[in-house]
Amino acid sequence: MRVHKLTVIAALAAAASLSLTACQNGDDGAAGSGTSSAPSASSSKGAPDQAGSAQSGSAQPGGKGGTAAGKGTAAGTTTSGSGKTAKCRTDDLEIKALDHTIDGDTDGTVAVELKNRSGRDCAISGYAGVDLKTSAGSLSAKRTGEQAPAGVLKKGKSVAFGINYPLNTSGGSGVRITGLVVTPPDETKSVTLPWPGTATLPVTDGSGTPVKVGPIGSAGQGGE
Repeated sequence: MRVHKLTVIAALAAAASLSLTACQNGDDGAAGSGTSSAPSASSSKGAPDQAGSAQSGSAQPGGKGGTAAGKGTAAGTTTSGSGKTAKCRTDDLEIKALDHTIDGDTDGTVAVELKNRSGRDCAISGYAGVDLKTSAGSLSAKRTGEQAPAGVLKKGKSVAFGINYPLNTSGGSGVRITGLVVTPPDETKSVTLPWPGTATLPVTDGSGTPVKVGPIGSAGQGGE
């Protein structure tokens, strides 16, 4: 009987030992599980941070790049086109007319001088518009057809063109000239000047204007 009780006690002890071992292993497993889940949580937490950081980095360079490109474009549009010199405007010029007729010539000559007073260089070329105000109405000068090369008028410098007209040698009163209207090339604003030449033109048969105008530079270029 005692042997049987001892056997039972030993079996109970063994069972208790196994139960304790199982509990310890379960605790260890839970601890291991907790340890492995912590990196997993840390990893999942780090992922949004990394994603957020990537989006921010992408937006900033993109935005800066777009802004820089915009500034480059704006800077390009504010500079003068292709680096060309701006044309001379009527308000940039001081314009005067002088009598350049030489004794013995069959025609009279008036030189119109244009001085650049703008404070910067400007481009001027071609033919100016020329109209004579007369007692018989306005008379437009005809171009001579000479080549009109492009040129740059330095600030403070002058350039001139010539007007040729027939002298009144008929002995009659002729057509009285009362003024000169000059429009610089490629401009619409005109200036009216006193006429410095002879007072009259001969009467014509109406077959065409007797007044001729040369291109810019055709009467020489002054230094003042």
